[in-house]
Amino acid sequence: MVMDIKEIQEYLPHRYPFLLVDRVVELETGRYIKAYKNVSVNESFFNGHFPGHPIMPGVLITEALAQAAGILGFKTVNKLPRDGYIYYYVGSDNVRLKRPVFPGDQLSLEAWMDKSRRGIWKFTCRAHVGEELVCEADIICAERKIA
Repeated sequence: MVMDIKEIQEYLPHRYPFLLVDRVVELETGRYIKAYKNVSVNESFFNGHFPGHPIMPGVLITEALAQAAGILGFKTVNKLPRDGYIYYYVGSDNVRLKRPVFPGDQLSLEAWMDKSRRGIWKFTCRAHVGEELVCEADIICAERKIA
């Protein structure tokens, strides 16, 4: 299943400058997602991280993984933010950043659903640039109904 940016925006409440998923290229509900983030020198965070040597902050790489996991969660339970649901990024374990991400890189985001219990979801996630591992993390999200 491929999702373009318009469909992604139906499943994520994030908007510029905090929407960090550009395209979904694979998705198997209840199991796996693969998405992309195209990293551009025009991203606002590069102004300060770091001038003269721009790299994508590791916390934003982790956030991009959490957003991909959120899409997988929403698609799995067939719910949408417009229906009053949201996935909160509530934790991460075993986060390891392996190499910097630079302007011009394409970040490949992968998440596997590990388990779900009473609205708490755990995902195993990895980010790559090409074949090179950039980040790995276990990410925890909480599905909540909002008013």
